[in-house]
Amino acid sequence: MGGKQGRLIIISSPSGGGKTTIVERLLARNKNLTRSVSYTTRAPRPNERNGADYFFVSREDFDGKLKSNFFLEHATVFGERYGTSEALVMEKLNQGKDCILAVDVQGMKQLLKRFGGKAAMVSIFVMPPSLEALESRLKKRSTESEEEIKKRLAIAKQEIAECSIYDHVVMNEEVEDAVRKIEEMLT
Repeated sequence: MGGKQGRLIIISSPSGGGKTTIVERLLARNKNLTRSVSYTTRAPRPNERNGADYFFVSREDFDGKLKSNFFLEHATVFGERYGTSEALVMEKLNQGKDCILAVDVQGMKQLLKRFGGKAAMVSIFVMPPSLEALESRLKKRSTESEEEIKKRLAIAKQEIAECSIYDHVVMNEEVEDAVRKIEEMLT
């Protein structure tokens, strides 16, 4: 099948920065956008479905995929592993669809190394309005302990310091505004 190849669109933010919500809204409003479902070793959160939100796999299964170069990018975050299937992403891009990935900064660095030049890529870092706002969002989520929230905030500081590796930085004070800004960047 010939035709135009899609773009790889990378959305990153610190934990609690809003990347999942932004990606969901972008997908709902833009028919040429698709996403690759990531693999993870963590347990599903309430309302998450296997194959739709993530592919939930054992550590052994994940390690096997890692050894066989299955992943385009992978990361260990707070003791759990996450990875993006290269075959799934390439299939979508070859169909001419723009494929959106929600990854952290370490995943972005791998994508720059491994994927640079294979396809058009647009990277966007979603910046929280402040560390206080980020902490408030993490507490409201009620999925992490106080200790885990402290760890996530420390990592958020490091990730924010590296936002210059992205093509664009978008402030996420209000989700709808952030989504609109990203849509403008992608047109």
